[in-house]
Amino acid sequence: MSEHVAKPTNINLINSSFLIGTPILAVTSLIYYSMNYGISWFEPVIFFFFYFASGLSITAGYHRLFSHRTHKGEWPLRLFYALFGAAAFQNSAIKWCSDHRRHHLKTDEDEDPYSVTDGFMWAHIGWVMVDQGDEIVEHVEDLQADKILAWQDRHIFLIGFLVGIVLPGLVGFALLGNVHGLLGGMIYGGFLRVVVVHHATFLINSAAHTWGTQPYSTANTSKDSPLLSFFTFGEGYHNFHHTFQADYRNGHRWYHWDPSKWLIQSASWIGLTKNLHTIPDKSIESRRMKATFERKAKGQFIESDYQEKLTDCVAQLRKGFTELMERRKEFKQAKKSRKGQSKTSWRSMKEAHRNRIKQCKLKIAEARSDFKILMKSLKNKRTNKPVSA
Repeated sequence: MSEHVAKPTNINLINSSFLIGTPILAVTSLIYYSMNYGISWFEPVIFFFFYFASGLSITAGYHRLFSHRTHKGEWPLRLFYALFGAAAFQNSAIKWCSDHRRHHLKTDEDEDPYSVTDGFMWAHIGWVMVDQGDEIVEHVEDLQADKILAWQDRHIFLIGFLVGIVLPGLVGFALLGNVHGLLGGMIYGGFLRVVVVHHATFLINSAAHTWGTQPYSTANTSKDSPLLSFFTFGEGYHNFHHTFQADYRNGHRWYHWDPSKWLIQSASWIGLTKNLHTIPDKSIESRRMKATFERKAKGQFIESDYQEKLTDCVAQLRKGFTELMERRKEFKQAKKSRKGQSKTSWRSMKEAHRNRIKQCKLKIAEARSDFKILMKSLKNKRTNKPVSA
């Protein structure tokens, strides 16, 4: 094993001043503003508009579209992400994605730019506040070829200032028509919003690698945290994301809180996104089975028959899902070609299709049941308790 490399300690004055100065500026300006103008409907409206616009530009744009290419985005959407991503003041998409792709390639290793193994605060904010030498920009040739992102990279600070600070001030002035609106827009839509979006993003690098569960993989420190998803536009399902990076969803269940997923889905309805990539259910659940087995078996001597039973459960599950998709496809095709059939004939055919689908579901249920028995056997292995089916 290679020796751990100590992290640099030279302070980056520009980044540190910005990251320390913006919270101070936000708090002091909020106090002044509240004492002189109070709070009305206007302040939360402008805050949340720019909060969602810039936050989702990071999660759905910088992260899922640009970093992982989980789908394709048309130029108006890419331009929106470039403008409001700059307003988040987290660097250009090209440099952000370079760091992020390296994070996935070298998770928890020395080359990981924000590895939590170097400490919670290092992963959260420390890595941005120190001078790490020459800036590394690699593995982003595809993004450098995008004219919108290349333009954003050249003018990142100007775009960030105009869209992130000036624009909310102008919107406030347009809504209220006075200095009150100008200041309110800049403070709530600008300074305060920048701080909140910063730390929402930083929590993924720190908290999502510290607290939560690992239902899909124990290969790295990534964790799933539904609670964290509420503050990070759905990014809290981080163990799923590290295991299935190509999926445009982080919360793959319909009930998982994932506004980034919903934005990408909604954009596909009007043609702004396409080729949304999803990992098949059989791959997700079989990986979950394997991860559960790994956790339960940790620290134990596992006989080969346990591994064979796990392999059988996974194979049976995957086969069941594959056949289920085929049967559903056949049923869908039958519905399209039912024209001219009598009601009796169609009723009989429909029942046959449903029975075949039901059989596939029973195979999946049987695989799940066998896996539960296997896990129960593994749990009782040390105490030699008998396992009932």
